[in-house]
Amino acid sequence: MSDPVHHRPELSVVIPCFNEEDSLPPLAEALSAELPQVAASYEVILVDDGSRDRTLPILREISKARPEFRYLALSRNFGKESAMLAGLSHARGDKVAIMDADLQHPPELLAQMLPLLDGEVQQVVARRTRDQDPALRTFLSRAYYRLINRLVDVDLEDGVGDFRVLDRTAVKALLTLGETNRFSKGLFAWIGFDTAVVDYRNVSRAAGTTKWRVSDLFNYGIDGVVSFNYRPLRLSIWFGVLVTAVAVGYALWVLVDAIVHGNSAPGYVTLICAISGFGGVQMILLGVIGEYLGRIYAETKRRPLFLLKETSHTGREGGVPAAVTTALGPEHEDRFATHEEDDE
Repeated sequence: MSDPVHHRPELSVVIPCFNEEDSLPPLAEALSAELPQVAASYEVILVDDGSRDRTLPILREISKARPEFRYLALSRNFGKESAMLAGLSHARGDKVAIMDADLQHPPELLAQMLPLLDGEVQQVVARRTRDQDPALRTFLSRAYYRLINRLVDVDLEDGVGDFRVLDRTAVKALLTLGETNRFSKGLFAWIGFDTAVVDYRNVSRAAGTTKWRVSDLFNYGIDGVVSFNYRPLRLSIWFGVLVTAVAVGYALWVLVDAIVHGNSAPGYVTLICAISGFGGVQMILLGVIGEYLGRIYAETKRRPLFLLKETSHTGREGGVPAAVTTALGPEHEDRFATHEEDDE
């Protein structure tokens, strides 16, 4: 048998995991049954994003029992974007699939997606239909995508998420983008390349509950707006709009009151209107400046987007020390070229 560390498989499957102890056993069974039918050789990279349950011990057991399954353990919870990036940076396959660990991305759909990645198409994305979604959720989702596509510089499609298959060219392009504030759905669209779409119906979670809260979805939506245009909409901006609206309402009330009852203080109405109105506008502008300043601050620090504490090649008993991070951005080109020479 060839050495799994140096052999380049036909397919890599990257799966971020956060508190997925209940989903991992059925996930491993489903992938072990499906992947041999769609790829001559494959690897599965499971990325533990600082889970607080038994996710990491289960990943150790899966990797020990199935050599094709590898794992990466991040030193803390860096977020799904960083976990996904860690998996992509360690994937060796000629084709790379990205899936969730909860089996809401059906592995059997890979049989339809992989044949479309034929050289003329560099990305194949799975688009979830909303046939079974509540009417309100469907309406809000479609309204959000209509709004965001009027604002951002890339085209984001409703129902298209992280479930996709990329060829090596697209993966290299993603890894050369070393920015700190990552919105992968937008980055997938930004790199371009020819893309095919496969529709599928929504699937319930295999186990456990969703890790996304309403506030997480709200912030994720704002990240999509801020990351790809110059019209940020953070909380401070909305607060500025609210203050401005209150100020205008108060100014109108003062004006009407002065007309009806008179006003013994000349210039009072004008002064109140000016102070209130300009105060709200200033808060909006400060919100805009603060949003971009914060992002510039994060980018200039150039901190790594993830740190590793353990991999399936090191384990807990020692062995080769794990590299705590991976070169990304333009530096990844050199790392990728070195790996290609080693494979040869």
